[in-house]
Amino acid sequence: MKIFLDTANLESIKKFNDMGLLDGITTNPSLMSKEGGNPKNAMEEITKIIQGDVSLEVVSTEYSGMMEEGKRLREYGDNVVVKVPMTPDGLKACKSFSSQGIPVNVTLIFSANQALLAAKSGAKYVSPFIGRLDDIGQDGMNLIKEIKEIFSNYTFNTQILVASVRHPLHVIDAAKIGADVVTLPPGVLDKMLQHPLTKIGLDNFLADWEKLKQKNPDTKI
Repeated sequence: MKIFLDTANLESIKKFNDMGLLDGITTNPSLMSKEGGNPKNAMEEITKIIQGDVSLEVVSTEYSGMMEEGKRLREYGDNVVVKVPMTPDGLKACKSFSSQGIPVNVTLIFSANQALLAAKSGAKYVSPFIGRLDDIGQDGMNLIKEIKEIFSNYTFNTQILVASVRHPLHVIDAAKIGADVVTLPPGVLDKMLQHPLTKIGLDNFLADWEKLKQKNPDTKI
């Protein structure tokens, strides 16, 4: 399963990319606004740091505006995936971009019907928002199961990109189902790295090594 980071924070992107963990990045206007600064500079930098796909989102809600913005976004790099909303105009833009060889991520998907239509329109990625479904009392992970089952019946090349991930268990559940990608906030990826027993074990090893060095001052590794 591929791991994308859902952020526009350059420090976090560099941190996890240096660990070799990142296969791509997803962004949106809210994430750009959260970081402040000039979004143009941020998008330029992100597409240089990351070798994999970088989803950059249009803000227009009409087809013509989406097409203009999407083409401008692609100027940031060949690894840019144009992110469009799950609307009639969004699907129309998805079809047009895909026919031109421009990859598309259809976002704000909340049903299997929507995912199916996005795949039919040629989307490279569909982004179901599981956390937001959980928030309103629905089972977000069940949606991933439904989409996976439907896509497996056909020859869609569309990848399931699990979004709105709230905690590490979401990641494990998505991996068990066989989702293609999860996109994570930096805080969730940080939690995946940690376990209390890892810290305890490391502390014990270091303490034992210090005892050994006291008995053997010349010992080095």
